[in-house]
Amino acid sequence: MPVDFPAGWYDDPNDLKGQRYWDGASWTEHRRPRPGPAEPTEPPVTERATAAPLVYPGAAPYQGPAFQPGHQPGAPQPGGPQQYGAPQHGAPQQYGAPQYGAGQPGMPPYQAGFGYAPQVPSTPDGVPLSGWWKRVGARILDGLIVMVVSLPFSGWFWYQYVLALTDYQRDVFDRAVAGESPAFETTLPWDVYQWILPIAGIALVINFAYEYFFLVRSGATPGKKAVGISVRLREVPGPPPGLAVAKRYGLYAGVSLLGAIPGIGTLFSMVGLLDVLWPLWDDKKQALHDKVGKTNVVLGPQPRR
Repeated sequence: MPVDFPAGWYDDPNDLKGQRYWDGASWTEHRRPRPGPAEPTEPPVTERATAAPLVYPGAAPYQGPAFQPGHQPGAPQPGGPQQYGAPQHGAPQQYGAPQYGAGQPGMPPYQAGFGYAPQVPSTPDGVPLSGWWKRVGARILDGLIVMVVSLPFSGWFWYQYVLALTDYQRDVFDRAVAGESPAFETTLPWDVYQWILPIAGIALVINFAYEYFFLVRSGATPGKKAVGISVRLREVPGPPPGLAVAKRYGLYAGVSLLGAIPGIGTLFSMVGLLDVLWPLWDDKKQALHDKVGKTNVVLGPQPRR
């Protein structure tokens, strides 16, 4: 019966020096160099003659060699089909008896019994996932770009915020010089705080437009392109659709806005910190906003749709 091979890395049937990713139904375009196998131990002749070969999907099962009196196991027999493991000059290879390192078109070659190097975390179709530091570096670069772009729109609010904050600090200092005990306050007064809200709102709107434009078009913002990573759906290659981009950014924006509210802001700021750190221990290397959008950040660019 045909055998269904699980998804994984197998020897490339078109390149004996490399491996190719089999997704469980067909070959993908993801390739890598084949790791060097450990030196196999030569089995006894009797084991080679009786061992059942692996069968590939769609291939006829191997029936085993037929021995005749006067012939040694593994030796070519006149007029008979070629035996497994015994090449016969001029005779075709027996169908269903795979040779080491070879495969049939459209089918994954068998996995050798040697130990391969550990696989890096990847998407289901074999694309390696981005490391955490690359993601942090891309976020810093994108944050600087968004800050410069949003400054013409939020500059006046920044100016008012600095004036209000300066007046507040001067008032606290003057009361301390006069011998008054300043009231214990955990938040800024409303005269100062009122200018933070429009600054944050403008930054979030521009940041969303920035992320949406670049991710839907190419899967990577300028910051991500600079460090060699991109965003895609976990199950599907290519730039993510607009709905996925909106979902993943919605979590980020919601946490940022709630984190600016006095009283409950500290709690939601902790959620934002968890979102950033989550890929460090997640087996799929997803942040919380990746899980909402069903996306992954991977190495390399995304193919155009």
